[in-house]
Amino acid sequence: MSLPERDTRQSIVDTAERFFRDIGYQKTTVADIAKSLRMSPANVYRFFDSKKSINEAVLARFKGELEESLSLIIAEQRSAGSRLREMLLTAHRINQARFADQHRMQEMVCAAMEESWDAILGHIERFDALLGRVIAEGIANGEFRALDPVAATQCIRTAMLRFQHPLLMAQCERIPGPTAEEMIDFIMAALEQPKAEN
Repeated sequence: MSLPERDTRQSIVDTAERFFRDIGYQKTTVADIAKSLRMSPANVYRFFDSKKSINEAVLARFKGELEESLSLIIAEQRSAGSRLREMLLTAHRINQARFADQHRMQEMVCAAMEESWDAILGHIERFDALLGRVIAEGIANGEFRALDPVAATQCIRTAMLRFQHPLLMAQCERIPGPTAEEMIDFIMAALEQPKAEN
């Protein structure tokens, strides 16, 4: 793909995201996006074959930014526990900043889950791979208990769901429960080797 084509694709995604935030995914049309960019809808369709594929691109950018942040934490030279704790907090904070009180963006993610489940599954697989890598390191170096790293990863993802899923983040605010930090403390306590008694 040439640089001008990449720039045009990026402009379409930027514009779509702005419309999704301002008026919502359902109300946004390809014609709206095209008009804002002074393009014809047919020209937009040269780059994206449907509104669904534009939504997937917006979502992929969001998820890519999150995955990149987690990858940078993994690369740091420190304990598995401190990296895992920061990864979970970072995932929560990024999602909170992006989706808290953003009902229209929550709508976009829900549409992606209904229309583009494969895109969501791809992100979950990559997210699990990142968490699993740090968990496996912690198990291998004796920092964490001898657990199945795949099962541990899935349990942690499930435990953190209310702090990362856009709809659950909004709905669970009204349900008594732990803070993200308290849940992460609980997860870390479940993973860590018990302290030797004197």
